Amino acid sequence: MYPIKRNRRLRTNEAIRSLVRETIISPNDFLVPLFVVEGKGIKEEIASMPNYYRYSLDLLQAEVKELWKLGLKSVLLFVKVPDNLKDNKGTEAINPDGLMQRAIKTVKNACPDMLVMTDVALDPYSVYGHDGIIEDGKVINDESVDVLTEMSLSHAEAGADFLAPSDMMDGRILSIREALEDEGYTDTGIMSYSAKYASAFYGPFRDALDSAPVDALDIPKDKKTYQMDYANRFEALRETEMDIDEGADIVMVKPGLCYLDIVREIKNEVDVPVAVYQVSGEYSMLKAAAEKGWLDHDAVMMEQITAIKRAGADIIASYFAKDVVKLIS
Repeated sequence: MYPIKRNRRLRTNEAIRSLVRETIISPNDFLVPLFVVEGKGIKEEIASMPNYYRYSLDLLQAEVKELWKLGLKSVLLFVKVPDNLKDNKGTEAINPDGLMQRAIKTVKNACPDMLVMTDVALDPYSVYGHDGIIEDGKVINDESVDVLTEMSLSHAEAGADFLAPSDMMDGRILSIREALEDEGYTDTGIMSYSAKYASAFYGPFRDALDSAPVDALDIPKDKKTYQMDYANRFEALRETEMDIDEGADIVMVKPGLCYLDIVREIKNEVDVPVAVYQVSGEYSMLKAAAEKGWLDHDAVMMEQITAIKRAGADIIASYFAKDVVKLIS
């Protein structure tokens, strides 16, 4: 007796596979991270992130216009702050003429309709490489939140559409949301890094911004006292629900591939968009393996991106965004 139902009929050729495919990737899925540096005429490859670059403001304009032509409509800005402007209180973070503030204006001037999200954290500005202020050998919460709130207002004033607090300080979403409302920035959104794990996958990113925690006496050597323990699942739900209650419009899980169970858990529980950050270590591992000839770069890239969306991601922040869009177009 032959089977009446043969599932392979829906896999016979590419035409039928495309017709019944459940997860479709498009340019609208992506948020493009961009690294910005001081200077002119700079397009500097990041050594640990092959084919990814830091841009000075003049070349940032050209990159943004290229992204828009490819159909990529959203960017997430990060800045590499000169060492002489770093301190323990993030003073430069609230400079209205700081690099981030000028980068926001540069993107908006080059492409007014581009959605601009901004990184809100103190590590690029910290002499210690931490996301908050250090006091008595600890990263202190409430005083850090005060600076993060001022930083957020500064980004909103410069023209940011969404703020992306990536610090994992307690209560910062409520503080930022209240400040935005008080100052009339009612349309400025918040994409919270709600479930950000203390991961070993961030190394190349910290190279890109020179923002790794400083290895010094009496200074925390890692970020485990404020970023999440990667062994925990239910904590991610608590963190996410709290951020939504405090006013987050979008929530994020970071990193991506090792945390797809968390993505699905959160997607099943919340009614706001869920973002996933496919982080620098995930990008660099594939680039290195492909360079060695061990993996098919494009095939694995598409499989990873599809897995992230299939798990429940509404938005994917990825260094592969341009590569993917060029491939699928």
